[in-house]
Amino acid sequence: MSVLAAIGADGFWRRVGAMLVKEFLQLRRDRVTLATMISIPMLQLTLFGYAINTTPRYLPTAVLLQESSDVGRSILAALQNTKFFKVTRLLRDENELDQALASGSVLFAIEIPANFERALRRGDDPALLIAADATDPVATGPAIAALSEVVNTALVKDRGLPDTGAPLFEIRAHERYNPAASTPLNIVPGLLGVILTLTMLIFTSLSVTRETERGTMESLLAMPITPLEIMLGKIAPYVLVGFAQAALILGAGVVMFGVPIVGNLALLAALTTLFIATNLAFGYTFSTTLAQNQLQAIQMSMMFFLPNMMLSGFIFPFLGMPRWAQVIGEYLPLTHFIRIVRAIMLKGAALSQLQYDTLALAALMALAMTIAVTRFRRTLD
Repeated sequence: MSVLAAIGADGFWRRVGAMLVKEFLQLRRDRVTLATMISIPMLQLTLFGYAINTTPRYLPTAVLLQESSDVGRSILAALQNTKFFKVTRLLRDENELDQALASGSVLFAIEIPANFERALRRGDDPALLIAADATDPVATGPAIAALSEVVNTALVKDRGLPDTGAPLFEIRAHERYNPAASTPLNIVPGLLGVILTLTMLIFTSLSVTRETERGTMESLLAMPITPLEIMLGKIAPYVLVGFAQAALILGAGVVMFGVPIVGNLALLAALTTLFIATNLAFGYTFSTTLAQNQLQAIQMSMMFFLPNMMLSGFIFPFLGMPRWAQVIGEYLPLTHFIRIVRAIMLKGAALSQLQYDTLALAALMALAMTIAVTRFRRTLD
């Protein structure tokens, strides 16, 4: 009995060993899966270790000097030397200040009012005005808190200022577009793009590989139809699905979280449709050029989704990332859509203020469609 048990146990381990060898051989042949298993942890490590910064630095700032004085020049020099602010523009008037914030070209606009130096020397406790784009409170909060120390440091060497021990001025901060620093106002618009990115990529990346696995691709290839016609026919239904998803998310955001839609709803719908089509084009490209089965298609979609989520400004401030990470982010659709949707919903931006991001989305969509059409496989080999 013990001999039979030993033989049975030996057969058990031989069968397990055979299955183990089989799985390793299959994994070695499936290079896409093997590469994904290695690259995803390395990608996460790189992004979290180097690109992500919860305390943003060198945020673009505009300065409006209403007077030409030693104090004004000292404050401007201090702002230029600090790590929190990067002075990119000197403004002429308040209208230009409003336009700079609305366009998103700067996150801060600091105004040094007329007679500021005179009021300081008289001990009148004047106000230094700062307007901040609070659509992303994480980016603006620490910088506003640091402004007082920056200015005080700048004024230490100025002679003639009263040494009372009390603050010589006050900072009046106006956090525009989200004055209450409400998290839903920041999260919901970005979440619209994140959900659409994930679902649209997966839907379309499975479209062609599903045909191959089910054996219906042979019939499709035998039809008198061009690759462009196949792509448009497969993408079109999902555009409607994505649009319905977007409407549902926006409706829930307005009703449940009180997120406003300040801008033109038709413009938001049109640019959301463009974003949906862009992600569908990328998903279709994965399924036609690289993926050979549905598992590989999903893996590639997740590989594309991860940097979109990390480098777009959804979780971490975009302008707080290193320059190389910002460059990569500019080539990701979600980066441009988050800017668009926040600008329309919270700022009431017009198309003229969104030209760069709109053209970037259109260019990315055209690139993905071109690759998908030109690399479409006309055979199953």
